[in-house]
Amino acid sequence: MSVHSSMLHPSPELRAKLSKVPEVSLYFWVIKVLCTTVGETFADFINGKLGDNLTTTTAVMGSLLIVALIVQFRVPEYIPAVYWVAVVLISVVGTLITDNMVEHFNVTLTTSTIVFAILMFASFAVWYISERTLSIHSIHSHKREAFYWTAILFTFALGTAAGDLVAEQYSLGYFKSVLLYAAIISIIAIAHLKFKLNAIFAFWAAYVITRPLGASIGDLLSQPRTVSPDDPTAQKGLGLGTTVTSLIFLVAIAVVVVIMTQQQKRHPVLVDDAA
Repeated sequence: MSVHSSMLHPSPELRAKLSKVPEVSLYFWVIKVLCTTVGETFADFINGKLGDNLTTTTAVMGSLLIVALIVQFRVPEYIPAVYWVAVVLISVVGTLITDNMVEHFNVTLTTSTIVFAILMFASFAVWYISERTLSIHSIHSHKREAFYWTAILFTFALGTAAGDLVAEQYSLGYFKSVLLYAAIISIIAIAHLKFKLNAIFAFWAAYVITRPLGASIGDLLSQPRTVSPDDPTAQKGLGLGTTVTSLIFLVAIAVVVVIMTQQQKRHPVLVDDAA
């Protein structure tokens, strides 16, 4: 089969590789940051609605995440709405896991950051040893999907802990934290585009950093303008509150998902039934 023909009529293997994950595009990174921001603010919003009971909130959101992942595993191809609902929920659950460790088990943010960093790197190591690749464009089996979503959960939990550690415990503040993480992502992008940094390493490095970036954006927008002098780690925000901030970003996510769905319909992957 010629190169031109193989591009128009991908093999079954190539179709499988493309089927369960989105393309890494500008839309991907925009919606990823939106999801991470919602993970921070929506977790606080839901927890408030459920009576500030982290155990109940975690159980409810964890159950919804399990349902979302079951649907994601069962669909035969990448469906933007299904995929990004799962990402939003895993972002929320990642935040709740960190919050539970800090508030219920008195685990410090420093320890939480170290623990989740170890778990994340361990998940990547096991994934690579088993599959010999960490490319998101090779997610074509339930086993690889399981590795993929496990790693993502740990990146979200790590990002929450590290983001809070830097902004609050180290008193950098939310705005400076946003600038810091945006700068790190920019450096990663430049290293990849200009200096040929490995694409897979660059992707996952940027993916991890978008979590504390989104968390810092969420806290910057939602936290009150004034802080209690009794809380030495409290940082000032813009005072929009978790309800307004969550609503803004959920609407933005919905808009981007609709755009991505329409693009997918206009530019479907061409298949060869005889292949």
